Amino acid sequence: MNVSSRIENLRRQLSAHDVDAMLISMPENRRYLSGFTGSAGYLLVSESDAILATDFRYIEQGGQQAPDYRIYRIGGGSGWLSDLSSELDLSKIGYESDHLTVAGLTDFEKALTEDAEDGVPKLVSTTGIVESMRAVKDENERDLLEKAVALADEALGRVAPAIEPGMTEQQVAWDIEKAMRELGAESIAFDIIVGAGPNGALPHHKADDTVIQPGDPVVIDMGATYAGYRSDLTRTFCIGPPDDRFTEIYDTVLGAQIAAEEAVRPGMTGAEVDAVARDYISNAGYEEYFGHGLGHGVGLAVHERPRVVQKSEDVLEDGMIFTIEPGIYIPGWGGVRIEDIVSLENGRARVLSQSPK
Repeated sequence: MNVSSRIENLRRQLSAHDVDAMLISMPENRRYLSGFTGSAGYLLVSESDAILATDFRYIEQGGQQAPDYRIYRIGGGSGWLSDLSSELDLSKIGYESDHLTVAGLTDFEKALTEDAEDGVPKLVSTTGIVESMRAVKDENERDLLEKAVALADEALGRVAPAIEPGMTEQQVAWDIEKAMRELGAESIAFDIIVGAGPNGALPHHKADDTVIQPGDPVVIDMGATYAGYRSDLTRTFCIGPPDDRFTEIYDTVLGAQIAAEEAVRPGMTGAEVDAVARDYISNAGYEEYFGHGLGHGVGLAVHERPRVVQKSEDVLEDGMIFTIEPGIYIPGWGGVRIEDIVSLENGRARVLSQSPK
C-alpha cells in the first residue's frame, strides 16, 4: 500500500475544492488513505500535515498501521478539531457530506465557533473525492481483490453441488459462510442472499427458513472479505432438471451479461454499459423485470465507484474493477441473476469470477 502517494493525490484535490484541509470520516476512505483499520477516528490532511485523530483504544494501533500520520489522541467532544485548526491555521476544512451526520457536523461547527479567537474556520461540504480516487485500483489492490474473488468461487464450488430439496435457505447460507471462513476469508462481504423459488424474485432477499423444493430456481449472492477487500458473486441454480421457462430466462440473463462483458471499453460511461445488457433483456421481452442497475465497483466497500447503472456518468477506465450482474425477476415464480467481477485491463474486461455458469 503506497499511502504517501495517496496522501499526495488527496492534497492535489485541496485547491480544486477551495479548502485548506480534508477531514476524513468514512471508514473505508480512512483505511485507504492511512492503512488504519480501527473502528473510530478521523484523518485531517492539510498541505503540511497528515493527522490521525483517534481515542485511547487505538493510539498504539494507529502508530503501527499509519506511520505516515501524526497520531493525535482525542477524548469526548469535538473540540480537538478546533485545536488542530488553530495549530495548522486552517480557514476552510472540507468534510465528507456523504458520511458525516448532521449531528456530527453540528457538533464540529459548535466547537469551532466556541473556541475561535479570530476567524471561525468554515466546514465545506464535499462529496466523492476519495471515492473517485479509490475507483482505480493499484496492483496491490487488484491482488487482494482477486484473492477475495477466488475465495468466493471456491466456497461456492464446495457448497453448490450439495444443495438439495429439503434444505433451508439459512442452511445453504451458513454452509457458504463456513466454507469461506475455512478457506481463509476474514469475514463475509455482506449478508449472504439465498432466494429459493418465489423468494428469488426479491433481489435482496434475506435467507430464512424457506425450504428448497424440487425444481426451484435458487439465487445465491455472496462474497468474501480478504484483507479488507470484498468480492461479490451471484449464481442461479435449478434444483433438479430445469424446465423451459427457467432455461429461457437463464439464457436471456446470461446472454445479456456476456454482451455487456464483451462490449465494455474505457471511455464508456456506466450508463452506456448498462444499456447493452438492458437492451438485450428488453429485446427478449423482459424489460419490466430487470429493475436494478447492471453493476457497481468493488473494493474496500462492496458497493463503490464506478456506478454501472442507467443514469451513471462515471467514465470507465483501465484499472477499474466492477460487477456486471443483470437479472430477471418474476413475481410469484422467482428470479435469475448472474454476477461476475471484471477488471478493465488493456482496453477490455477481464472476468475475474470463475464459478461455472
